Parts: sequence; structure tokens; C-alpha cells
Amino acid sequence: MSIDRDTFENTSEDELVDLSVPDQVLGFLVANEDRAFKAREIASQIGVDEGAVSTGLSRLKNRDLVEHKATYWAVTDDEERLDGYSGYERATALFNEQLGTEDEESWREHAPSEPHPSIEDEQ
Repeated sequence: MSIDRDTFENTSEDELVDLSVPDQVLGFLVANEDRAFKAREIASQIGVDEGAVSTGLSRLKNRDLVEHKATYWAVTDDEERLDGYSGYERATALFNEQLGTEDEESWREHAPSEPHPSIEDEQ
């Protein structure tokens, strides 16, 4: 993953340590939690070799951090499990830095007024 020159010049070496491939994959999937992707799509989006992404996905699956169906991968919806994974926090911080944090009011403005049907089914 590349960085801009200003970041390069004004960031300490410790802060520039790259995220591991599993952390990059998890960060990408979290940022796109409403979708599922093929390994090659993830590799293309994060600029990492597809083989490394596949290995990373397998490691994340062993930790129950991602779900796999056919050739598609998605982040788990188990927030406790994600919160307990230290790489998740680091990946989230990196993506927030690059893309900005979520604006809760803006999100609420576009949120549906009705609950998801699965919530109604549980009641």
C-alpha cells in the first residue's frame, strides 16, 4: 500500500510499519462489510498478491473473523470477536486515517426507518 510524500516525511518509522496481509484484508472487508468478495478482487483492491490474500483469508477464517461461501468472503458480523482481535483495531485506525471516520449523523440521515426483516423475525 503506498503513502503520500507528506506522510512519508512526517511519520515515524514505528508508525509506518506495514499492516500484515491478514490485517489489510480484514480492514478492507470491514470497510466493505455490506459486501462479499472473491480473493482476487480483494487482492486487486489492496494491492497484494492473490496467493498472500488467500493465505490471509484462511488465517482469518481459522479465527472466525471472516465467513466463506463458495468463492466469496465477507467479514464476520460477530462484533465481539472483531473487537477482541488486536489487528482489527489497527486496521480500523488506518482506514479511518485514510478515509475519515464515519459521521454518525450523516449515517443516520440515510439509514432506513424500518428495522431489517431479520430483526422482526427474531421478536
